[in-house]
Amino acid sequence: MAEIYRWMEDVVHGNPELVSSAVYGHTYEGRNITLLKLGLQNPEGREKKVIWMDCGIHAREWIAPAFCQWFVKEIVQTYKTTEKLERMLQNLDIYVTPVINVDGYMFSWANESTRLWRKSRSTPPADGGCYGVDLNRNFNANWGTVGVSFDSCSNTYCGKSAGSEPEASAVIEFVGNMANRTLCFLTIHSAGQLILLPYGHPEISAPNYEELVSVGEAAAAEMKKVHGMGYTVGTSPQILYPNSGSSRDWARLIGIPFSYTFELRDTGEFSHLLPEEQIQPACEEAYAGALSIITYVHDKHLNNAAVTTLSGVAVTILGSVMAVSVTTGGFM
Repeated sequence: MAEIYRWMEDVVHGNPELVSSAVYGHTYEGRNITLLKLGLQNPEGREKKVIWMDCGIHAREWIAPAFCQWFVKEIVQTYKTTEKLERMLQNLDIYVTPVINVDGYMFSWANESTRLWRKSRSTPPADGGCYGVDLNRNFNANWGTVGVSFDSCSNTYCGKSAGSEPEASAVIEFVGNMANRTLCFLTIHSAGQLILLPYGHPEISAPNYEELVSVGEAAAAEMKKVHGMGYTVGTSPQILYPNSGSSRDWARLIGIPFSYTFELRDTGEFSHLLPEEQIQPACEEAYAGALSIITYVHDKHLNNAAVTTLSGVAVTILGSVMAVSVTTGGFM
Protein backbone atom coordinates (compact mmCIF):
# COMPACT_ATOMS: atom_id res chain seq x y z
CA MET A 1 0.00 0.00 0.00
CA ALA A 2 2.89 2.36 0.75
CA GLU A 3 4.18 1.72 -2.76
CA ILE A 4 0.76 2.57 -4.24
CA TYR A 5 0.61 5.81 -2.24
CA ARG A 6 4.09 6.80 -3.50
CA TRP A 7 3.07 5.97 -7.06
CA MET A 8 -0.02 8.16 -6.74
CA GLU A 9 2.14 11.08 -5.59
CA ASP A 10 4.53 10.55 -8.50
CA VAL A 11 1.70 10.51 -11.05
CA VAL A 12 0.32 13.80 -9.72
CA HIS A 13 3.72 15.48 -9.62
CA GLY A 14 4.62 14.27 -13.11
CA ASN A 15 1.31 15.22 -14.77
CA PRO A 16 -0.10 18.30 -13.03
CA GLU A 17 -2.07 19.39 -16.11
CA LEU A 18 -4.04 16.13 -16.07
CA VAL A 19 -3.94 14.49 -12.65
CA SER A 20 -4.76 15.66 -9.14
CA SER A 21 -5.46 13.75 -5.95
CA ALA A 22 -7.81 14.06 -3.01
CA VAL A 23 -8.46 12.29 0.27
CA TYR A 24 -12.22 11.80 0.49
CA GLY A 25 -12.53 9.50 3.47
CA HIS A 26 -10.80 7.45 6.11
CA THR A 27 -10.89 3.76 6.89
CA TYR A 28 -11.98 2.22 10.16
CA GLU A 29 -8.33 2.17 11.28
CA GLY A 30 -7.86 5.80 10.26
CA ARG A 31 -6.02 5.47 6.95
CA ASN A 32 -6.62 7.80 4.03
CA ILE A 33 -8.91 6.76 1.18
CA THR A 34 -7.33 8.61 -1.73
CA LEU A 35 -8.42 9.08 -5.34
CA LEU A 36 -6.81 10.37 -8.49
CA LYS A 37 -8.80 12.74 -10.70
CA LEU A 38 -7.98 12.68 -14.41
CA GLY A 39 -9.26 15.51 -16.55
CA LEU A 40 -8.31 18.42 -18.78
CA GLN A 41 -9.80 21.90 -18.84
CA ASN A 42 -12.88 22.18 -21.01
CA PRO A 43 -12.10 24.76 -23.72
CA GLU A 44 -15.74 25.86 -23.95
CA GLY A 45 -16.05 26.22 -20.20
CA ARG A 46 -18.90 23.69 -20.01
CA GLU A 47 -19.67 21.71 -16.88
CA LYS A 48 -17.81 18.42 -17.01
CA LYS A 49 -19.42 15.04 -16.57
CA VAL A 50 -18.00 12.36 -14.31
CA ILE A 51 -16.81 8.76 -14.62
CA TRP A 52 -16.18 6.86 -11.38
CA MET A 53 -13.86 3.88 -11.04
CA ASP A 54 -12.85 2.11 -7.86
CA CYS A 55 -10.74 -0.93 -7.07
CA GLY A 56 -9.84 -2.97 -4.04
CA ILE A 57 -13.13 -2.96 -2.13
CA HIS A 58 -12.43 -6.65 -1.46
CA ALA A 59 -9.00 -7.04 0.10
CA ARG A 60 -7.87 -10.29 -1.50
CA GLU A 61 -8.65 -9.27 -5.08
CA TRP A 62 -5.16 -7.93 -5.78
CA ILE A 63 -5.57 -7.73 -9.56
CA ALA A 64 -8.15 -4.95 -9.06
CA PRO A 65 -5.78 -2.32 -7.57
CA ALA A 66 -3.24 -3.35 -10.19
CA PHE A 67 -5.79 -2.57 -12.89
CA CYS A 68 -6.65 0.87 -11.47
CA GLN A 69 -2.94 1.71 -11.62
CA TRP A 70 -2.68 0.33 -15.15
CA PHE A 71 -5.72 2.33 -16.25
CA VAL A 72 -4.21 5.60 -14.99
CA LYS A 73 -0.84 4.76 -16.54
CA GLU A 74 -2.41 4.12 -19.95
CA ILE A 75 -4.40 7.37 -19.87
CA VAL A 76 -1.34 9.39 -18.86
CA GLN A 77 0.87 7.84 -21.53
CA THR A 78 -1.53 8.00 -24.47
CA TYR A 79 -3.85 10.99 -24.18
CA LYS A 80 -1.47 13.47 -25.84
CA THR A 81 -1.22 11.33 -28.97
CA THR A 82 -4.84 10.18 -29.09
CA GLU A 83 -7.14 12.99 -30.20
CA LYS A 84 -10.32 11.17 -29.17
CA LEU A 85 -9.02 10.45 -25.67
CA GLU A 86 -7.82 14.02 -25.24
CA ARG A 87 -11.27 15.31 -26.21
CA MET A 88 -12.93 12.89 -23.79
CA LEU A 89 -10.72 14.18 -20.98
CA GLN A 90 -11.83 17.71 -21.81
CA ASN A 91 -15.47 16.67 -21.39
CA LEU A 92 -15.06 14.21 -18.52
CA ASP A 93 -13.42 14.02 -15.12
CA ILE A 94 -12.46 10.43 -14.34
CA TYR A 95 -12.14 9.65 -10.63
CA VAL A 96 -10.05 6.56 -9.82
CA THR A 97 -9.62 5.03 -6.35
CA PRO A 98 -6.92 2.34 -6.53
CA VAL A 99 -7.79 0.89 -3.10
CA ILE A 100 -10.97 1.58 -1.13
CA ASN A 101 -10.51 -1.12 1.51
CA VAL A 102 -7.05 -0.01 2.58
CA ASP A 103 -7.13 -1.73 5.98
CA GLY A 104 -8.21 -5.07 4.54
CA TYR A 105 -5.77 -4.81 1.63
CA MET A 106 -2.84 -4.24 3.97
CA PHE A 107 -4.02 -7.10 6.19
CA SER A 108 -4.11 -9.43 3.17
CA TRP A 109 -0.41 -8.63 2.60
CA ALA A 110 0.55 -9.33 6.23
CA ASN A 111 1.37 -13.03 5.87
CA GLU A 112 0.32 -16.19 4.07
CA SER A 113 -2.49 -16.94 6.52
CA THR A 114 -4.23 -13.61 5.80
CA ARG A 115 -3.76 -13.59 2.01
CA LEU A 116 -7.42 -14.38 1.25
CA TRP A 117 -8.92 -11.83 3.65
CA ARG A 118 -11.94 -10.21 1.97
CA LYS A 119 -13.63 -7.80 4.37
CA SER A 120 -12.74 -4.53 6.06
CA ARG A 121 -11.10 -4.55 9.51
CA SER A 122 -13.76 -3.03 11.74
CA THR A 123 -13.94 -4.53 15.21
CA PRO A 124 -16.48 -7.25 16.08
CA PRO A 125 -19.96 -6.28 17.30
CA ALA A 126 -20.35 -5.64 21.03
CA ASP A 127 -21.97 -9.05 21.54
CA GLY A 128 -18.95 -10.83 20.07
CA GLY A 129 -18.04 -12.22 16.69
CA CYS A 130 -15.40 -11.51 14.06
CA TYR A 131 -13.59 -8.58 12.48
CA GLY A 132 -14.67 -6.87 9.31
CA VAL A 133 -17.64 -6.16 7.06
CA ASP A 134 -18.12 -7.05 3.41
CA LEU A 135 -18.08 -3.50 2.10
CA ASN A 136 -19.80 -4.56 -1.12
CA ARG A 137 -22.84 -5.60 0.91
CA ASN A 138 -22.96 -2.40 2.96
CA PHE A 139 -24.49 0.04 0.46
CA ASN A 140 -28.09 1.23 0.60
CA ALA A 141 -29.36 -0.88 -2.29
CA ASN A 142 -31.92 -3.42 -1.09
CA TRP A 143 -29.55 -3.77 1.86
CA GLY A 144 -29.70 -6.99 3.83
CA THR A 145 -32.28 -8.75 1.63
CA VAL A 146 -30.49 -11.40 -0.47
CA GLY A 147 -27.00 -12.85 -0.76
CA VAL A 148 -25.80 -11.53 2.61
CA SER A 149 -25.21 -12.74 6.13
CA PHE A 150 -25.89 -11.10 9.49
CA ASP A 151 -23.20 -13.29 11.07
CA SER A 152 -20.12 -11.12 11.57
CA CYS A 153 -17.90 -14.14 10.97
CA SER A 154 -19.26 -14.63 7.44
CA ASN A 155 -17.43 -13.29 4.39
CA THR A 156 -20.70 -11.67 3.27
CA TYR A 157 -21.53 -9.98 6.58
CA CYS A 158 -23.40 -6.83 5.55
CA GLY A 159 -22.79 -4.77 8.69
CA LYS A 160 -25.15 -3.28 11.26
CA SER A 161 -26.96 -1.05 8.76
CA ALA A 162 -26.64 0.35 5.25
CA GLY A 163 -23.62 2.65 5.04
CA SER A 164 -22.48 1.78 8.56
CA GLU A 165 -18.85 1.38 7.47
CA PRO A 166 -16.63 4.44 6.93
CA GLU A 167 -15.26 3.13 3.65
CA ALA A 168 -18.72 2.67 2.14
CA SER A 169 -19.90 5.92 3.66
CA ALA A 170 -17.03 7.80 2.01
CA VAL A 171 -18.08 6.59 -1.44
CA ILE A 172 -21.75 7.25 -0.72
CA GLU A 173 -21.08 10.86 0.29
CA PHE A 174 -18.51 11.71 -2.37
CA VAL A 175 -20.23 10.13 -5.36
CA GLY A 176 -23.68 11.00 -4.07
CA ASN A 177 -22.79 14.70 -4.09
CA MET A 178 -22.02 14.57 -7.82
CA ALA A 179 -24.54 11.92 -8.89
CA ASN A 180 -26.34 14.33 -11.22
CA ARG A 181 -23.10 14.80 -13.20
CA THR A 182 -21.98 11.16 -13.12
CA LEU A 183 -22.53 9.14 -16.29
CA CYS A 184 -20.87 5.87 -15.33
CA PHE A 185 -19.83 3.93 -12.21
CA LEU A 186 -17.25 1.17 -12.65
CA THR A 187 -16.18 -1.01 -9.74
CA ILE A 188 -13.40 -3.54 -10.33
CA HIS A 189 -13.28 -6.97 -8.70
CA SER A 190 -12.09 -10.53 -9.33
CA ALA A 191 -12.54 -13.28 -10.25
CA GLY A 192 -14.76 -14.98 -12.84
CA GLN A 193 -14.40 -12.97 -16.07
CA LEU A 194 -17.79 -11.32 -15.79
CA ILE A 195 -19.32 -7.93 -16.51
CA LEU A 196 -22.16 -7.53 -14.04
CA LEU A 197 -24.92 -4.97 -14.34
CA PRO A 198 -27.71 -3.95 -11.94
CA TYR A 199 -29.44 -5.41 -10.08
CA GLY A 200 -28.26 -8.09 -7.69
CA HIS A 201 -31.82 -8.62 -6.46
CA PRO A 202 -33.53 -11.13 -8.77
CA GLU A 203 -36.91 -9.35 -8.69
CA ILE A 204 -35.66 -5.90 -9.72
CA SER A 205 -34.61 -4.79 -13.21
CA ALA A 206 -32.85 -1.61 -14.29
CA PRO A 207 -35.00 0.67 -16.49
CA ASN A 208 -32.23 0.72 -19.13
CA TYR A 209 -31.48 -2.99 -18.81
CA GLU A 210 -31.31 -3.68 -22.56
CA GLU A 211 -28.87 -0.84 -23.14
CA LEU A 212 -26.74 -1.93 -20.19
CA VAL A 213 -26.52 -5.41 -21.70
CA SER A 214 -25.69 -4.06 -25.15
CA VAL A 215 -22.94 -1.76 -23.87
CA GLY A 216 -21.57 -4.52 -21.65
CA GLU A 217 -21.47 -7.00 -24.52
CA ALA A 218 -19.65 -4.49 -26.72
CA ALA A 219 -17.08 -4.11 -23.94
CA ALA A 220 -16.72 -7.89 -23.62
CA ALA A 221 -16.14 -8.13 -27.36
CA GLU A 222 -13.35 -5.55 -27.14
CA MET A 223 -11.81 -7.44 -24.23
CA LYS A 224 -11.82 -10.70 -26.16
CA LYS A 225 -9.94 -9.09 -29.04
CA VAL A 226 -6.94 -8.40 -26.79
CA HIS A 227 -5.99 -11.89 -25.56
CA GLY A 228 -8.93 -14.09 -26.55
CA MET A 229 -10.42 -14.20 -23.05
CA GLY A 230 -14.20 -14.42 -22.84
CA TYR A 231 -16.22 -12.30 -20.42
CA THR A 232 -19.88 -13.06 -19.68
CA VAL A 233 -22.36 -10.19 -19.38
CA GLY A 234 -25.48 -10.13 -17.22
CA THR A 235 -26.96 -9.39 -13.83
CA SER A 236 -25.54 -11.13 -10.81
CA PRO A 237 -28.57 -13.43 -10.34
CA GLN A 238 -28.35 -14.44 -14.01
CA ILE A 239 -24.68 -15.39 -14.18
CA LEU A 240 -23.31 -15.49 -10.61
CA TYR A 241 -25.61 -15.32 -7.57
CA PRO A 242 -28.17 -12.91 -6.07
CA ASN A 243 -26.83 -10.24 -3.76
CA SER A 244 -27.82 -6.94 -2.21
CA GLY A 245 -26.05 -3.89 -0.86
CA SER A 246 -23.50 -3.62 -3.68
CA SER A 247 -21.99 -0.32 -4.75
CA ARG A 248 -22.96 -1.10 -8.35
CA ASP A 249 -26.65 -1.36 -7.47
CA TRP A 250 -26.48 1.69 -5.22
CA ALA A 251 -25.02 3.78 -8.06
CA ARG A 252 -27.84 2.83 -10.42
CA LEU A 253 -30.48 3.43 -7.77
CA ILE A 254 -29.30 7.01 -7.18
CA GLY A 255 -29.64 7.75 -10.89
CA ILE A 256 -26.23 7.03 -12.42
CA PRO A 257 -27.33 5.55 -15.76
CA PHE A 258 -24.44 3.14 -16.41
CA SER A 259 -23.11 1.00 -13.59
CA TYR A 260 -20.98 -2.14 -13.92
CA THR A 261 -18.91 -4.54 -11.86
CA PHE A 262 -15.92 -6.04 -13.67
CA GLU A 263 -14.89 -9.44 -12.35
CA LEU A 264 -11.41 -9.86 -13.83
CA ARG A 265 -9.46 -13.06 -14.42
CA ASP A 266 -9.76 -15.94 -14.05
CA THR A 267 -12.55 -18.53 -14.17
CA GLY A 268 -11.35 -20.78 -11.38
CA GLU A 269 -7.85 -22.11 -11.94
CA PHE A 270 -6.14 -19.44 -9.81
CA SER A 271 -9.07 -17.28 -8.67
CA HIS A 272 -7.76 -14.61 -6.26
CA LEU A 273 -4.22 -15.99 -6.47
CA LEU A 274 -3.63 -14.86 -10.04
CA PRO A 275 0.02 -15.43 -11.00
CA GLU A 276 2.25 -12.47 -11.72
CA GLU A 277 2.62 -13.23 -15.42
CA GLN A 278 -1.13 -12.68 -15.86
CA ILE A 279 -1.20 -9.19 -14.33
CA GLN A 280 -0.36 -7.31 -17.51
CA PRO A 281 -2.60 -9.25 -19.93
CA ALA A 282 -5.51 -9.08 -17.46
CA CYS A 283 -5.06 -5.32 -17.21
CA GLU A 284 -4.72 -4.89 -20.97
CA GLU A 285 -8.02 -6.60 -21.70
CA ALA A 286 -9.80 -4.83 -18.84
CA TYR A 287 -8.56 -1.47 -20.14
CA ALA A 288 -10.10 -2.22 -23.51
CA GLY A 289 -13.43 -3.00 -21.86
CA ALA A 290 -13.45 0.02 -19.59
CA LEU A 291 -12.49 2.34 -22.43
CA SER A 292 -15.28 0.89 -24.58
CA ILE A 293 -17.89 1.73 -21.94
CA ILE A 294 -16.47 5.17 -21.16
CA THR A 295 -16.35 6.06 -24.86
CA TYR A 296 -19.97 4.98 -25.35
CA VAL A 297 -21.32 6.99 -22.42
CA HIS A 298 -19.22 10.01 -23.42
CA ASP A 299 -20.47 9.96 -27.02
CA LYS A 300 -24.07 9.38 -25.95
CA HIS A 301 -23.93 12.37 -23.62
CA LEU A 302 -22.42 14.60 -26.29
CA ASN A 303 -25.07 13.54 -28.80
CA ASN A 304 -27.84 14.20 -26.28
CA ALA A 305 -26.29 17.55 -25.39
CA ALA A 306 -26.14 18.45 -29.08
CA VAL A 307 -29.81 17.55 -29.56
CA THR A 308 -30.74 19.64 -26.52
CA THR A 309 -28.74 22.58 -27.85
CA LEU A 310 -30.31 22.28 -31.29
CA SER A 311 -33.75 22.13 -29.71
CA GLY A 312 -32.98 25.34 -27.86
CA VAL A 313 -31.86 26.97 -31.10
CA ALA A 314 -35.03 25.77 -32.82
CA VAL A 315 -37.19 27.27 -30.07
CA THR A 316 -35.33 30.57 -30.38
CA ILE A 317 -35.79 30.62 -34.16
CA LEU A 318 -39.46 29.68 -33.86
CA GLY A 319 -39.92 32.48 -31.33
CA SER A 320 -38.39 34.94 -33.76
CA VAL A 321 -40.65 33.73 -36.56
CA MET A 322 -43.71 34.05 -34.32
CA ALA A 323 -42.70 37.61 -33.45
CA VAL A 324 -42.44 38.44 -37.16
CA SER A 325 -45.83 36.79 -37.72
CA VAL A 326 -47.48 38.95 -35.09
CA THR A 327 -45.92 42.09 -36.56
CA THR A 328 -46.70 41.38 -40.21
CA GLY A 329 -49.99 39.61 -39.76
CA GLY A 330 -48.79 36.28 -41.14
CA PHE A 331 -45.92 33.89 -41.72
CA MET A 332 -43.44 34.69 -44.45
